[in-house]
Amino acid sequence: MSGVGEIWRAVGDFGPFQKWLVLLTLFPCLSVAFHQFCQLFMVQHVPHRCDTSWIRAIGPNLTEEERLNLTLPRDADGAYEQCSMYSPVDWDLGSIMLYGLNATEKCSNGWVYPSAQPPSLLTEFDLVCDRKDLNDISQSIYMLGLFLGSMIFGPLSDRIGRRPVILISIFLQGLFGVGIAFVPHFYVYMAFRCVVGASVSGITMTILAVLISHCCFAIGQMILAGLSYGIRNWRLLEIAGSAPIFALFFYIWVLPESARWLVTKGRIEEAKKVLQKAASINKRTISPELLELTLYLLVANRYACSVPLCPSFRFVNSLVYYGLSLNVTNFGLDIYLTQLAFGAVEIPARIGCIFLLQWLGRKKSQAVLLLLSGLVCLIITGIPEDQPVTTTVLAVLGKFAASASFSTSYVYSAELFPTVVRADSGGRAGGGAPHCGGRGGGPAPVPVVVIPLVLPRGWRESRSGRCFACLPLPSPGKGRCSEPRPLAFGF
Repeated sequence: MSGVGEIWRAVGDFGPFQKWLVLLTLFPCLSVAFHQFCQLFMVQHVPHRCDTSWIRAIGPNLTEEERLNLTLPRDADGAYEQCSMYSPVDWDLGSIMLYGLNATEKCSNGWVYPSAQPPSLLTEFDLVCDRKDLNDISQSIYMLGLFLGSMIFGPLSDRIGRRPVILISIFLQGLFGVGIAFVPHFYVYMAFRCVVGASVSGITMTILAVLISHCCFAIGQMILAGLSYGIRNWRLLEIAGSAPIFALFFYIWVLPESARWLVTKGRIEEAKKVLQKAASINKRTISPELLELTLYLLVANRYACSVPLCPSFRFVNSLVYYGLSLNVTNFGLDIYLTQLAFGAVEIPARIGCIFLLQWLGRKKSQAVLLLLSGLVCLIITGIPEDQPVTTTVLAVLGKFAASASFSTSYVYSAELFPTVVRADSGGRAGGGAPHCGGRGGGPAPVPVVVIPLVLPRGWRESRSGRCFACLPLPSPGKGRCSEPRPLAFGF
């Protein structure tokens, strides 16, 4: 018996122990999906106008329509301006009605919203007019948190272990996620969102659990559509999406450490206990000799491949994936149904990867999916704005290809990077991706707000061309990569 695969079959290839671990990785994905896209439903457009209550002191008996007609200018369509008003004057009411007001200024006293509108992030913190860019900046801050989390938690998990990092991430996500619901100021909200973004990056999984967990992420997006439809108060929505993560604190007692990581850190006895526990739960018996061989192979069989193109793929994947996902408010159809469709289409995309990877392999699958998603995005640019159904259908197809491409890149990079630096390298490979993946309108990371201004169409075309860059990549398990001893490993 030789090779890590045969050793794992002796322990129990995919028995109850492994299935339990996969199940443990699924629950956090629901919360991750919520935090990734919840802000879209908290800043939906609400009719608003300048607060012109100053005229009530002059004309307390004016009707609402008379007051608006005297204090608000109209746009070209005859509707009241939403971001400007006539400058207040110290005239009497008769003079104002006789001569009218001409000088205008920005809304100096705030804004007025429909009284029946449930409190939203937009209405509570006045994210309109000159302040609407704070919405974009807030999403950028969250993506910055993802970036920082990848840079921090990746190396940290290689240093202190996978288990502590997952537990820390769950704690931070629950604490600051619920804390967001009680923030008094928008800048505090952005700071808390940054921490939540960092904690989301710490919840990771590899290889066996990737595709299944990605399906759970898609289910989380569908749950978000239902939650946001039923809970319109943004603070209650934040609590409803964040508080359930506290139920996962039982992970402290049931989540094991990675046996492979324990071996790389020289904690042999702890690794033996994990493997023996796995064999026991799987109703297998592993002899002491086989256990020693397992520990040796866990260290010896590591791919020494440097893959500089992985960050590039993750960047392009994120650019289109988040560009579509964060753009649900601009497709012209109901935002809740669009979000539901976007979440539902990811499930067959993730499951389809299982068969596609077996049929085409990693490299060709990545190339085909990158090409397909890029072509769909190119087609969308030529669809007129008055055809929202066509645009949405194409966007769903693009989301399908982008989701499958994302899963493929996760599986591929997890197989290429060795255990001792997998989390660190994976964090660096994907760290810049979420920060740069976004959209050109609505909540968007700053880089993607700028990119379409410089290259209106080229940023989409670059994705199609990027598909050919993955062809020179090595294929794990086909002899392209050396498998050195720990002392010869030169990362």
